Amino acid sequence: MRENIDILRSALIAGICISIGCIVNLRVGGIGGAVLFSFGLLAVIHYKLKLYTGTAGFIRAKGDWTMLCLTFLGNIIGCALMALMATYAQPDILQPDDAIVQSRLAKGPLACGLLAIGCGFIMTTAVQFGREGKFLPLLFGVPVFILCGFTHSIADAFYFAASPQYFGSDLLIVYVSEVLGNFVGCNLYRWVMIDFGSK
Repeated sequence: MRENIDILRSALIAGICISIGCIVNLRVGGIGGAVLFSFGLLAVIHYKLKLYTGTAGFIRAKGDWTMLCLTFLGNIIGCALMALMATYAQPDILQPDDAIVQSRLAKGPLACGLLAIGCGFIMTTAVQFGREGKFLPLLFGVPVFILCGFTHSIADAFYFAASPQYFGSDLLIVYVSEVLGNFVGCNLYRWVMIDFGSK
């Protein structure tokens, strides 16, 4: 029980860190906003926090699934709390946030899910480097996935929570496709590069 609470607490803080990246990206925009977004993931790696896209690619044991679900839940709570705070204190983020949400809905679940695969692959690669003390790939990886238009399910949890007027079945389906797409992308290398010869 205590371990589960610790996972939720860590994941909540990770959601806050990613939300900070979202806020600066909305306020600055362009390449500058994409680069500054990296602070969120750098903070997650530095404090060894639980982030869905930083954890999904390292699932090994049966018990890891409970940890992943708690991580996802904590990330969502952290993003939702930050969205409430930021939209009240920084209303200038509402217009660019609205544009992001509308673009996700316009693309639809299939496109957003496919784009999420690219993001998942980049995030797991960047986190692997970060675990080895190599942080430069994080500074490249985050702007790359943003500028490519790839979708990050935890970042989008913030963007979607900041625009509650779009809540509905269409947005939910898009979001689920991103969560699944991120999971596929996070595990892409591991699944494709299985060493069949060792079995």
